[in-house]
Amino acid sequence: MVLLDLAWRTRLPFRVFTLDTGRLPEETYTMLETARQRYGISVEVVTPDPAETCAMVKEHGPNLFHIGPELRRMCCNVRKVRPLDRKLQEFDAWASGLRRGQGRTRAAVPKVSENAGRLKLAPVADWSAEKVNAYIKEYDVPVHPLFEQGYTSIGCAPCTRAILDGEDERAGRWWWEENTKKECGIHFAPDCSDGAYI
Repeated sequence: MVLLDLAWRTRLPFRVFTLDTGRLPEETYTMLETARQRYGISVEVVTPDPAETCAMVKEHGPNLFHIGPELRRMCCNVRKVRPLDRKLQEFDAWASGLRRGQGRTRAAVPKVSENAGRLKLAPVADWSAEKVNAYIKEYDVPVHPLFEQGYTSIGCAPCTRAILDGEDERAGRWWWEENTKKECGIHFAPDCSDGAYI
């Protein structure tokens, strides 16, 4: 919501979209309505291809992500990466809320990058969690209800949990996977094997 608030304060035209994987927590849908009411915008909802999703679930089951990292990455690819790729065809530039302090895989996130002729902006890349929280407080930015329950990264309901004291901000994602880099493929290669920032 900080990124949305920053964009809104510029008074420049912008569009907002979100990925609805079909497995989001109810609180996330509530935040879409909060954004609409607070900022007077319509959030464009991007969904996965129904045929791809059906085929994946038919072959591997609805909770395939628990079977192994390869199937978890497949699920992320079908539900998030491909829909995002399709949506980005409409844009010359887009912005994400990635921050360098969110974990090792994100430590070198550039504020501006280019991929396939499209600019990707990360305006808060160099912000600390403390700076984010100070901005939220100063501008009374709405906060996702799950953050108040200890979540620091919110994605699909079955793949996200609150973190424990002392854990990395991304520890609540795919916590059952051991010794894996926790990315879905939207911003980085899913296993971060090539370190590529997408």
